[in-house]
Amino acid sequence: MEKRERLQAALRGEPVDRPPVALWRHFPVADQEPQAFADAVVEFQQRFDFDFVKITPASSYCVRDWGTEDVWEGDTEGTRRYTWHPVQNPGDWMRLPVLDPERGTLGEHLEAVARIRQALLEIPLVVTVFSPMAQAKKLAGSQQLLVHLRQAPEALARGLETIAESTRRFVRAALARGVDGIFYAVQHASYLLLSPEEYQRFGRPYDQAILEEAAGAWLNTLHLHGEAVMFDLFVDYPVAVWNWHDRETPPALAEAQRKVPGAVLGGLSRENVLVRGTPEQVMREAQEAFAQTGGRRFILGTGCVVPIHAPEINLRAARRAVEGLLG
Repeated sequence: MEKRERLQAALRGEPVDRPPVALWRHFPVADQEPQAFADAVVEFQQRFDFDFVKITPASSYCVRDWGTEDVWEGDTEGTRRYTWHPVQNPGDWMRLPVLDPERGTLGEHLEAVARIRQALLEIPLVVTVFSPMAQAKKLAGSQQLLVHLRQAPEALARGLETIAESTRRFVRAALARGVDGIFYAVQHASYLLLSPEEYQRFGRPYDQAILEEAAGAWLNTLHLHGEAVMFDLFVDYPVAVWNWHDRETPPALAEAQRKVPGAVLGGLSRENVLVRGTPEQVMREAQEAFAQTGGRRFILGTGCVVPIHAPEINLRAARRAVEGLLG
């Protein structure tokens, strides 16, 4: 089976020659320049031959044009530390302009996306899109965002509307460059941060607006980031794939698979196995994940980015593991 054929069969729960597999990581320093970033993404795919490519830029790409600043300091996940948040008080939410995705950092990222598409013509691609709440965190800082949510909800809502419209325009531009879907990252649907009612008010309406823009794509993937996620709030989201930290927080793959109509993506522990483990442990986790799901509506992967110091031998083991798992 070709990659697209295999993935589409897996999404429908049909037999496959083997389960699809995909891992992704950050490319620090290279992610600051479109050509260097595109080259890094393409080279990673050519080395490991995954079934789809999740394009993972610096997380600030979506908010730099509003004034956010960050710096690379060597984090093992490949992420940058935020040094300046442009939203300092509730009134700043009201002053955010709608961004033009063809300009600034957004435009540079679209240039990289186009280069990756050109280099990987036959490989399914998804672009990383952060939810408006996740972008708001990058604009105000984690604690300040929660203060504004509870003390200045109308101002925050205005800001989220602006962020959602800017994101819709970016999604439209990315789809026009030939990507196969978005990797929609939600970071606040956790009982440790918000109540379900708060997420329903400040998250879901804006999520729906963006997913509506991406509705024509076939590989839209939902990523629920963090611990104690409100999984049941998202089982009706119009996506093809559900991804979360399944080895670190409930639900398990088998339970989630019973709740959603599409595929579940996960099964491998990022730190315990891919970083600190061995190829044999990678194989065992892959086999256990396959057993949980029966190999149907299942994509082998991790719950989030692979740390940049994960030994390459373990990444290769993840790719080899699916060859021994009969679909």
